[in-house]
Amino acid sequence: MDASPPPERTEITVTLPPELRPPLKVALARPVTTLPAPDALPGGARYEPKWDGFRLLLAVNDERVSLWSRRGKDLTVSFPDIVAAAEDQLPAGVILDGETVVWSGDRLDFDALLRRLGSGSSRVRRLARDQPASFVAFDVLAIADRDARALPLDARRSLLEELAVDWSPPLNLSPMTSDPEKAAEWFESLTASGIEGLIVKGGGQAYVGGDRTWLKLKHRSTRDVVCAAVIGARERPEELVIGLPVNGVLRIVGRSTPLSSAVSRELGALLRAPEAPHPWPTEVKPGAVDRFTRGGRDRVALTLVEPMVVEILADIAMTGDSFRHPVRFVRARPEIPVADVTATT
Repeated sequence: MDASPPPERTEITVTLPPELRPPLKVALARPVTTLPAPDALPGGARYEPKWDGFRLLLAVNDERVSLWSRRGKDLTVSFPDIVAAAEDQLPAGVILDGETVVWSGDRLDFDALLRRLGSGSSRVRRLARDQPASFVAFDVLAIADRDARALPLDARRSLLEELAVDWSPPLNLSPMTSDPEKAAEWFESLTASGIEGLIVKGGGQAYVGGDRTWLKLKHRSTRDVVCAAVIGARERPEELVIGLPVNGVLRIVGRSTPLSSAVSRELGALLRAPEAPHPWPTEVKPGAVDRFTRGGRDRVALTLVEPMVVEILADIAMTGDSFRHPVRFVRARPEIPVADVTATT
């Protein structure tokens, strides 16, 4: 009898190839004002909820699980609860595109996500325990270490649904429908839970990072702008000074209404001193733009900050590219790259 030991097992490793290693550019959406028709996009329209959270790429290989923002920032340490679920439920060689959200009761809580950013490890662990995050996957960029981005959406969706068969929270599959009536029902009924609106994609579309090939229909009359200065101290701003890119230059286009003490304190914790030469001066004439005209001649002092995306609620009345009336600050969006903001966002 042959008593020789059995051959050693060969461990199969799955490592993402260089072209799939994050950070990667994500596919984007351009705004629309009405629900797109079923034939609005190649391969037919596919409707999904627009989640109110952080857009993250979740990458899994044999080396580590990592989470990456739209800006290409590694946010892995901020969401240990998602990392643990991915390690337990996802095979190596996978990259998912999705939204990380936090529920407070039956409503999405964006502020709870902001509290994760910049927190120390002990506070992050406490937040993960007290207000756990969920990852809602809506696309797959890679599976079994192979690039899936060139596949049409319907094929990618089939792969994603197969991958999600045995998932349990905090990993979730985002719902999708090709029925415009169902989409319209979602648009009206899901706002109570904090869903912002709808994302619409073409069933025949490939995944093109950096391009606005998708469509978005938002329920609220809000928009993203760039906060690049404040009135008052950076740590406790009184009002925001906002800008938009005009002919390739970030121009001052408005100011916010006065901030409450609580909002000032929370926002001040996110604002940073400029990291590079700033496009704005440290003071402006009161009549430089209409909203700064307050009946006096004193110049308005600006406290310059590193540009950051914020969401505002604004009157539609504008003078040229500028808001005619003060805008209302809704929330900070530090996860969105400043370069993604356009004058027509």
